[in-house]
Amino acid sequence: MNEILVTDLGLVSHAEAYALQKRVVAARKAGAIDDVLLLCEHPHVITQGRNGKREHLLASEHILRQKGVEFFETSRGGDITYHGPGQIVAYPLLNLGAIRRDVVWYVRMLEEAMIRTTAEFGIEAKRVAGKTGVWVGAESREEKLAAIGVHISRWVTSHGLAYNVSTDLRYFDLIVPCGIADRKATSLEKLLGRDVAKDDVKPRLAHHLADVFGLRAREAAREALLERLEAAEAMPVSA
Repeated sequence: MNEILVTDLGLVSHAEAYALQKRVVAARKAGAIDDVLLLCEHPHVITQGRNGKREHLLASEHILRQKGVEFFETSRGGDITYHGPGQIVAYPLLNLGAIRRDVVWYVRMLEEAMIRTTAEFGIEAKRVAGKTGVWVGAESREEKLAAIGVHISRWVTSHGLAYNVSTDLRYFDLIVPCGIADRKATSLEKLLGRDVAKDDVKPRLAHHLADVFGLRAREAAREALLERLEAAEAMPVSA
């Protein structure tokens, strides 16, 4: 069974996490590093995917500055979404060529990992046809618990998922989440009606993400991952 290195970055800016993703992806394409799962939390930021529509950003630049919210256009799929404190963001950086070369299956497995994680808290989450992500509630009152937006290049994945644990849901009012106007976001805390620590959720999510891809998770401190990256980047490029 192949390994996946799981590194918890803690609170880190979207820009810093994206830069690290690019380094890992380059090393993974070169076969110089194992699969990696980055877990983190971002300060307030709105990101727009390559298929996103700017009209789904409902707030002006002035309002965003007032609220301390950054805005980034990204290379991931999907529309527009919000990241912020209380939300677990997971970036699986995998070589799908060694697992299964199927983009739709990959997205369904990201959903599956989050559905299994949610079930551990006694909540039934589900997929909704035609709407990527993880949902809860009856059809007429569905709420979105988690969003997905991925990028795949030469079968190496980047970007990933955002799972709302204790997220301040008012920030979703700044956008049309994922371009779906008639559905609201929710969080694990809201669903349970009690406080939930992200550290209670992260290991469960990491376990299920590794499991659905048939990988063995191994924790790697940020410093250890950076050392591996530096060693990989120092390797001579074969002709």
